[in-house]
Formats: sequence, structure tokens, C-alpha cells
Amino acid sequence: MTKLSVNVNKVATLRNARGGNVPNLITVSQDLEKMGAQGITIHPRPDERHIRYQDARDLNKVVTTEFNIEGNPIQKFIDLVLEIKPTQVTLVPDSVTAITSNAGWDTIAHKGFLQEVIAQFKEEGIRTSIFVDPVLKMIEGAKLVGTDRIELYTEAYATGYAHNRDAAIKPYIESAFLANDLGLAINAGHDLSLENIEYFHNSIPELLEVSIGHALIAESLYLGFEKVITSYLEKLS
Repeated sequence: MTKLSVNVNKVATLRNARGGNVPNLITVSQDLEKMGAQGITIHPRPDERHIRYQDARDLNKVVTTEFNIEGNPIQKFIDLVLEIKPTQVTLVPDSVTAITSNAGWDTIAHKGFLQEVIAQFKEEGIRTSIFVDPVLKMIEGAKLVGTDRIELYTEAYATGYAHNRDAAIKPYIESAFLANDLGLAINAGHDLSLENIEYFHNSIPELLEVSIGHALIAESLYLGFEKVITSYLEKLS
């Protein structure tokens, strides 16, 4: 079974937009687990514009499923992960100013750096994953850096799904078969949604985990509007 890890960055964004503690990130994450989520993912960035580093520490005390921390392994991020020791750390090569992740690692150019960082985490018993594009040579490079898993960067699939889903999924299937042959476990994430997740899941062999945030939160807002509006009308009647 493929596990669903919910990225709660957007919950933190909503909280930070108003100040205070509504919605309460900790409570929401605990409720998501009660609702069936099999993991909680966060992606703190250096400017802490959504997830704060203290959020990571607070969540680490209460998350009972898998806790996955994503981010670019600058020293501040490395120190946080080594302090908290989450279930999994996912390394993402996003720049400080990136709005969202927009590329996978060049596992060949950054081989030495990734080997060094991954070794630190694995020494502490933290499962490692790295964000990669569905490019075969990058999958081969991922094997050489010592990571436990890869996370397939799925924006290209999501963008191409509506036009030609067979063409959009093809490089991901090829990458998955290669990863399986190399002994790399497979995660996936970015722009996966209720519209495109089933086809992706059914097409990718040995897909262990998907991390979904933006689409899931947006879909939850819309699917929940009717219930909330009805509740307000009942109280105002």
C-alpha cells in the first residue's frame, strides 16, 4: 500500500497570514492522523514564511505516524534534522527565494556533497530521501550517493496529465523500474491531486509514499465549504 503523507505547509501559511495560532498547526496535524493520514510532512524554509523551525520541534513531540522533514540541506536545516531525528529527511535543492520546489537534484554534479550530508543523517538512524527528476542518469546517480529513497518530482506529470497522460507518465515508469532494479525505494510528490493521483499510483511499481500538500489543502477547503456554511446558518437561524 502506498502511504499518504500530508504536507501541512499551507496550514502554517494560513496561520501566519493572520498572526496568532488559528488554525493550530499542531491540532490540525494530530487530527489529520486521526483521519487516516499515514504521515506528516513539513518543508521549513530559511525565512520561515510558513513552517517555523519551532514548529518542527513541536510537531516532533506529537506526530505518531511518519514525520518527514523536507528542505535544502543548508547548515541550519542539517542542525535541525540532527536535533529532531524525524522518521525521514527529504533533501530538496530549492533556492532560498524559491516559492516552491522546482527541480530535482543533479546527483552527478552534487555527488560528493550529497554523500557527505546523507552519511550524517544515516549515522543518526534517519531514513534519507532525495528529490529527483525522472531522468535515468539522475536515478543512477542517486544510488551512488547512498540515499535510501528517491522522491520523484511530479510537476511534469501533473502538467502533462490533462493533455496526454500516457506520455506524461512514461518517464516516471521508466525511472521507477530502474530505481527498483537499483534497490532504491520510491516516494513521489509535487502537484499530485485527486484528479491525477490514481493513475500515477496504478502506474508506478513499488510506490511507497506520496507527499501531498497544496492540492490536498485546496481540495479540503472546497469539499468542506458546504458543511461549514450550513453550520453557520444553523447558528444564525
